[in-house]
Amino acid sequence: MKIEVLDKEGNRQKSIEVSSANFDAEFNSALVHQVVVAYRAAFRAGTHAQKNRSRVRGGGAKPFRQKGTGRARAGTRNSPLNRGGGQTFAASPRDYSQKVNRKAFRTAMRSTLSETLRRDNLIVVTDLDCDAPSTKQAVQQLKNLNCQKVLIVDDNASDNLYLSLRNIPNVHLIDPSMLNPADVVDQGKVLMTESAVKRVDEWLQ
Repeated sequence: MKIEVLDKEGNRQKSIEVSSANFDAEFNSALVHQVVVAYRAAFRAGTHAQKNRSRVRGGGAKPFRQKGTGRARAGTRNSPLNRGGGQTFAASPRDYSQKVNRKAFRTAMRSTLSETLRRDNLIVVTDLDCDAPSTKQAVQQLKNLNCQKVLIVDDNASDNLYLSLRNIPNVHLIDPSMLNPADVVDQGKVLMTESAVKRVDEWLQ
């Protein structure tokens, strides 16, 4: 199949040939959801911790006598019923990461890119660069391509381009090796250079 390639002004330049298996795959919503959840879960620190009744300091002595006070019997001050006691279901450090097979990840990536292309949210340009670090110039280029909230994929991004884009809200620049379904779903629109498309096409084979 062919994908149109635009220049930085938004004018059609040519078409490039890409694999239909990678850019015209059936959308698998269940698999994409699984991969996106796993990708986001991997960013969770999992360092939360609370003390249960066995970890709270003290509690060796009985707080009051067993009978005669009119209160329910208690053997320790560390009970979750008492102020300053332990938590009933205390949180403990844990690893939130989920295993995703390489084949499943690539299938989800094909599905996501294909759906993005079907919705006309995948834009391919010949190149994307700035003569000097200029946010104004970068904003104008994105405006020409009708991109406000966009994920930019460039395999040869210059320092000028990075410095020009870093202060623009809702615009993220990544290398093709960092491309993942979660970022594509979050941004909605993807802007890729011609060389990045070829690199992703080879990677997904």
